[in-house]
Amino acid sequence: MDDRFELMMDWLRAVLPGRISNIMPASGDASFRRYFRVYGTGPSRIVMDAPPDKEDCRPFVAIAKALHDLDLQVPQVLEADLEQGFLLLTDLGTRQYLAALDDTRVEHLYQDALAALARLQVRGDPDTTLLPSYDTALLHREMELFRAWFLGGHLGLALEAAEHRILDETFAILCNNALEQPRVWVHRDYHSRNLMVTARANPGILDFQDAVVGPVTYDLVSLLRDCYIAWPRERVEDWALEHRARLTALGLQGLGDGNSFLRWFDLMGVQRHLKAIGIFARLNSRDGKPGYLRDIPRTLAYVLDIATRYPELDDLNQLLRRRVDTAGTAA
Repeated sequence: MDDRFELMMDWLRAVLPGRISNIMPASGDASFRRYFRVYGTGPSRIVMDAPPDKEDCRPFVAIAKALHDLDLQVPQVLEADLEQGFLLLTDLGTRQYLAALDDTRVEHLYQDALAALARLQVRGDPDTTLLPSYDTALLHREMELFRAWFLGGHLGLALEAAEHRILDETFAILCNNALEQPRVWVHRDYHSRNLMVTARANPGILDFQDAVVGPVTYDLVSLLRDCYIAWPRERVEDWALEHRARLTALGLQGLGDGNSFLRWFDLMGVQRHLKAIGIFARLNSRDGKPGYLRDIPRTLAYVLDIATRYPELDDLNQLLRRRVDTAGTAA
């Protein structure tokens, strides 16, 4: 028991009616936030512990309300102490998409997730002042995690000037690809560990506090080329094109033809997966969370597959195959 846990328990006793019969960790998190499931009088609840010197609860509260207003199932904020960094939330259950996905259920679960994503993308106002823009600076800042934390920090590689130029040029290509796409609301972590299987209004959606306005393919590639589970390329492309058709039918403009949409999708995935590899390396070396290292080979495989198929990414492909092996260690 740490001091924040005791502080959180004092707060819970003040805001929860009745007696608390049990409390246990609810999930891990790739941040400084912690979540606990609280049992007592009535249904179970989730309490978020977000140290205010490291996390800001206000975006979570504001975005939760906005997403609920778009008819998406997200945790509702029942009580909040923003100064101390505590939130009491409704509980969306324990059934993560990741554990439920298999060949017999994936079509149904993904159709639900894609229908919810379409609501987010079509109903969210891209001119909102609530969400920041997924702009050039943020896109580049994310990709730099790959250079700094994975290549330099995790692998200990000293890149030559020509190799740095390859990364610079690749990052510019990927950034331009993102910026030329239609702008929609972007959850920014829409994948199988943040989607919950629910009996009503499936899926439950978690971890949305970093949402932005940005490229239409970002959340789509997060879901379909998930860092935690992989599907055959042909199946993924079929889902992506079906989603494009769904958005078109709902009135979203500027989606181009199927080939251009898949190019957006593929290159957007490379941007996301470079970022994710950098984050996984940082979680290990900075935060002492080595479990994410096991997801690097799958995520790197996505990058190599796409880089092989696009001439503009050939230099990146050659650099990675020369300096990094497929297991995510230095070659």
